[in-house]
Amino acid sequence: MYQEYSIEYRAKNHYDSLVDDAYWQFLIIPEDNETQQLVSLEFSNSLHDVNQTSINGFGFKTIKVHPRQKFNDISFEAFFKVIKKEMNPFDFSLTHDIEMDYQRLEDLEFKVDFEPFLRGTRFTHLPEKHKNIFCFDKSKSIFENLQDLNQWVFDQVYFKVGVTDVNTTLEEIIEKRHGVCQDFTHLFCALAKANQVPTRYVSGYLHQGNGYFGDSQMHAWAEAYLPHVGWIGFDPTNNLIANTNHIKVCHGKDYEDCSPLKGVVYTLGDNRTSYTVKVLGEQQQ
Repeated sequence: MYQEYSIEYRAKNHYDSLVDDAYWQFLIIPEDNETQQLVSLEFSNSLHDVNQTSINGFGFKTIKVHPRQKFNDISFEAFFKVIKKEMNPFDFSLTHDIEMDYQRLEDLEFKVDFEPFLRGTRFTHLPEKHKNIFCFDKSKSIFENLQDLNQWVFDQVYFKVGVTDVNTTLEEIIEKRHGVCQDFTHLFCALAKANQVPTRYVSGYLHQGNGYFGDSQMHAWAEAYLPHVGWIGFDPTNNLIANTNHIKVCHGKDYEDCSPLKGVVYTLGDNRTSYTVKVLGEQQQ
């Protein structure tokens, strides 16, 4: 059994003053991996400029757009089809030696290998006064502690759009206790790293047909590394282990590495930007 997903991504930009020059990079293409396959990709812009593809520093495909004409309005459309295997998110075996797994986290070679995903960033820096808000119980396995952390973040933060933005700090999230998926994910990453577990931020799409929390944009969740197992996805916004409904685009240290859209626009005056994402799923034999 597998799921076939159709994904529609639309973005509209309006600028009050004429844009002299602009450069955009889109990080929105579902990746090919062992659980999902990108079947088709269509991307267009309303100015009919040529789109170029490239690979970013983490190895994920991006689309670059550089309009050759001046404009006030530009829109972008992308359509993807993805086939994803039906997966059991618990289909892995844990070691029975809990102490050995914790010792592995303390190993210098391990820390060097995973340094980028153990390092705090401006979005995952845990303030000193909050450093002990979630500490692992060493009598439990690392996986059990990460499940507890997933539940804890889900319980502590309330999903609410419009109260945070891409620059919201971790301290604000902890103290105000409201946010969207990127805020839940930054908090999960920060606390997992504080307990010595390599953790990375994931951007992608979520099929919300089962009533999951999310909004009309891209979704975010985390992947934590379990010794002797590998990377496991955790969605603290919904208190889930990432499953068939999670369609991965990319990963990085935090939102800054995974921003769906980055750009430089040369213009004066105000601008308005909006974008929407729609994910439709159909089960196949």
